[in-house]
Amino acid sequence: MMQQMDSGLPQMGPSSRARAVRQCSRRLLDLAHSGSPRLEFIRNAIEMLHRLISCDTVRIVLVDRDRRFSARAHSDDERRSHCQVSRDESASTGHPIWTGAPNDPLEDLCRRVAREQTDDSLPWFTESGCLVVNDLDRFPHRLMRTDADLESGLSLSAQARSVMVLPIEGTRRLLGLMQLESHEAGFFESENFDHYERLAQTFGLALDVRNLHIALRERVKELSCLYGIVRLFARAELSTAEMLQQAVLLLGPGWLYPEVAAARIVLDDRAYVSAAAENIVQSMTAPIVINNCTRGSVEVGYTVEKPPIDEGPFLVEERHLIDTVAQELAFVVEQKTVADERKRLQEQLRHADRLATIGQLAAGVAHELNEPLSTIVGFAQLASRNEELPSDVSRDLNKIVTAALHARKIIKELLVFAREATPVKVSCDLNELIKDGLFFLESRFVKVGITLACELDPNLPTITADRSQILQVLTNLVVNSVQAMPDGGRLTIATHHSDGFVTLVVADTGEGMSERTINEIFHPFFTTKEVDEGTGLGLSVVHGIVASHNGTIDVDSKPGEGTRFTIRLPMLEKPHHAKEVPGA
Repeated sequence: MMQQMDSGLPQMGPSSRARAVRQCSRRLLDLAHSGSPRLEFIRNAIEMLHRLISCDTVRIVLVDRDRRFSARAHSDDERRSHCQVSRDESASTGHPIWTGAPNDPLEDLCRRVAREQTDDSLPWFTESGCLVVNDLDRFPHRLMRTDADLESGLSLSAQARSVMVLPIEGTRRLLGLMQLESHEAGFFESENFDHYERLAQTFGLALDVRNLHIALRERVKELSCLYGIVRLFARAELSTAEMLQQAVLLLGPGWLYPEVAAARIVLDDRAYVSAAAENIVQSMTAPIVINNCTRGSVEVGYTVEKPPIDEGPFLVEERHLIDTVAQELAFVVEQKTVADERKRLQEQLRHADRLATIGQLAAGVAHELNEPLSTIVGFAQLASRNEELPSDVSRDLNKIVTAALHARKIIKELLVFAREATPVKVSCDLNELIKDGLFFLESRFVKVGITLACELDPNLPTITADRSQILQVLTNLVVNSVQAMPDGGRLTIATHHSDGFVTLVVADTGEGMSERTINEIFHPFFTTKEVDEGTGLGLSVVHGIVASHNGTIDVDSKPGEGTRFTIRLPMLEKPHHAKEVPGA
C-alpha cells in the first residue's frame, strides 16, 4: 500500500496535537472492534501511526506465545508510505529477541525498556521508561546501522539520526516494543513524548480489545457449532449416514472464515462432504478413533489461501473444536453400532424363539399324523391288490397312496426341521459330497442354460456330518438357485476353510430377493413359488440341518443381483487319546 503522508505531530500546534492523538486513538479502537485478521490489523495500525507521527520509519515487534510479529512502515524519497508485516514462528516467550542482531547494544537497551529496568538518571531514558536518543552520532553506545532491510526485529537504518523505543503494554502484560526512527537529529521533542507514549499505550489496548473481540466472536461460533452437532447426535431417529451428512454442514460456520470454509467427514471409507469440499487448499484434520482403531477423520478447510495464525490459518481454539467433534462423533458412532448390534441380536433371538415354537408344534403335528397316514397307506395298498376292482377305483386308490406318501414326506421334513430326526454323523469330505450331489443335478443346468463353476478347496479338512442331510442341504440350495435363473445364468459352488470352520458357498446370478423376503425365507411354509410348486419347507429344513450340525447359515441377496448362501460347519475334531497311567 502506498499513500501520500499527511501533516504529522511535529508540524501541529499543541491543541491540534492533542486532538489528532485522540482521533487516532479512536480510530485504533474502531479498527480493533472491526475484527479484522491480526496481520491486517497490525498493518493498518502501523500505517496510521506512521502517518500521524510522520517520522521516517516506525517499527513494531509483538510477541504472542511462540510467535513474533514484526511490522515496518517507512517513507521513501518521495515521502510515500510503505508497510510490511511478517511473522516469525521461532520466537521464544522466555527471552524474546527484539532486534535482528542479538549482540547489538540496541538489543540490550530494548530489553531494559521491555523489563522496565531503565535508569531515569541517564539522559536517554524518559521518566516513564522509554528510550530516546536524539543524536546517534554522539550517543556513548555505538549502535549498529545498516542499509539492509531486515525481515523481522528492530534495527536502525544507515541514515538514522534519532530513535525512540516505547513499550507496548496490554492490560496485563507487555505485548511488544515500538521503535520510531528519524533521519533528523533532535526529531523527538520532549513536549511530544506523552503523545507518543499515549499512542503506544492505545495501540496495546487496541490489540487486547481486538483479541478479546475475536476470541468472543469465535467462542460464540464454536459453541454454536458444537451445540448444533451435539443436538444432532442426540436424535436417535437418524441413521449414521444421515447424522454425518447433516453434521458436515454444521462445521464450516464454526471456523474463522465461514464464507470460504468447507468440511469433509470420512467414516469406514465413505465420505460425507459439504459444498466445495473438493476445492479445499488449506485444512486441519482430526482422526475418528473407535475402540483404539482409526476408522476415519474430520476435516475442515478453506477453499482460498488465508494468512497463518496459530496452526496455519487456523486458531488454536479451532484445533480444540475439531478434536472435540471427532471425539463426540466416535462416541456416537460407537453407541449406534452397539445399539444396532443389540437390535440385531434381539431380532435373532425372536426369530430363534419363533422357529423353536414352530418346531415344537410341527413335531407334535407330525407324530399325530404319522399313524393315520400309515393306516391310510396300508389299507389303500391292500385294497388296490383286489383284482376285481374296477380300473377307475384302482386309479383312485393309487392317487390316495401317492398323496399319503407325499404327506409322509412333508412330515419327514417337518421332523428334520424340528430336529426330531437324529442325524447319523460320520467323518466325511464335503468336496466329495458336493461332487456326488452335482452328478444328479448337472443335467438340469444344461436344459436352462446355466453355467456351473466349482471352486473347491483342495486342502479342505473333513467334517463330522450326516451325509444324506448335507446332500439334502446342497440339493435344496441348488434347486432354489436353478429356479431363480429361468433364463440361464451362473451358479457358483465354492468351499474353503478358516478359523476352525469349513465353509460352503452357493451363489447364483438369478432374480435375487428383497430384504423383506430374506427375513422370511427360513420360516416354515413361506414360499414365493406358485401353488403346487413348493411346500415352503426347503429352506426351513436347510436351517434345521445346519443348526443340528452346530453350523451357521447366512444369506446375501439383492433384487436383480442374485443370491449367495454361506454355510459354515465345524471341522472334524481330532480324537483325544487316553492318557497312560504308570503301572496300569
